[in-house]
Amino acid sequence: MRQDEIWDDEAARRYDTPGEGMFAPDVLEPTVDRLAALAGDGPALEFAIGTGRVAVPLAARGVPVTGIELSAPMIAQLRTKVDADTIPVVAGDMATAVAPGEFSLAYLIYNTIANLLTQAEQVACFRNAARHLAPGGRFVVELWVPELRKLPPGQQAVVWHSEPGYIGLDTYDVLNQQVVSHHFRFDDGRQAELFRTPHRYVWPAELDLMAQLAGFTLESRHADWTGGEFTAESRSHVSVYRLP
Repeated sequence: MRQDEIWDDEAARRYDTPGEGMFAPDVLEPTVDRLAALAGDGPALEFAIGTGRVAVPLAARGVPVTGIELSAPMIAQLRTKVDADTIPVVAGDMATAVAPGEFSLAYLIYNTIANLLTQAEQVACFRNAARHLAPGGRFVVELWVPELRKLPPGQQAVVWHSEPGYIGLDTYDVLNQQVVSHHFRFDDGRQAELFRTPHRYVWPAELDLMAQLAGFTLESRHADWTGGEFTAESRSHVSVYRLP
C-alpha cells in the first residue's frame, strides 16, 4: 500500500469531519494555539499538510503557512478552502521535497511521520526539516506511543478504539517494527467498510536519536497540546526539537 494510493480521491473527500474527531474544537484549537506560539513572528512549514485541518486555522491566526503534500487529491480538497496565495503547497514527499524560503517552525502532526515506512525515510524527514529552518528554528512532531504492552504472548492485534459503528484495530509486526491500522465502519447491516493504513512505529527514544542526527536537540515533550505531563502511561506525545 503506497501512500499516494491510500490517500486517493475517495479518502480526500471523506477526510474532513467538521466539528468531530480530529476536527473537534477541543482537539484542533489547542493544536493551533501551541503552533502559533511556537511560530512567533516567523513563517511555518507543515509536512503532510493534507486538506489543511491545521494550516487553514493557523493561517487565519496570521501565521504564514506553506505546505508539502504527496497526495494530489488532498491538495485539491485544500484548494476548496484556500487558494495558493494564502497557503502555497509543494507537491512531493515530505522526506525530500523542498519548499522555497526559510521558516521558524516546521511541524508534522497526528502521527504522520509513521507514514514513512523505513527508518531511513524517517531520518531523512528530520534532515529535511532542518534544511528548511532558520537557526534556532523548531520542528514539532506529534506521535502515538506504540501499545506493545497490550499485546499478550502470541497475539498480534490491539483494539485501540471502539464505539457504535466503528472499531479501530492495529496489527503489529514486532520483528520489522511495522503496524497496520484497520478502521472498520458499519451500520446495522451485515457489511462493514474497511480503510487500512500502514505505519512504521517509533519509540520516543528513537525519535530523539533521529533528531540528534539532523542537528536538533529535544526542547520539550508533553502528553498533549495543552502541556500535559508525559508519563509512562501517555498514549501519545508532542515533541518539540530545536536547532542551535
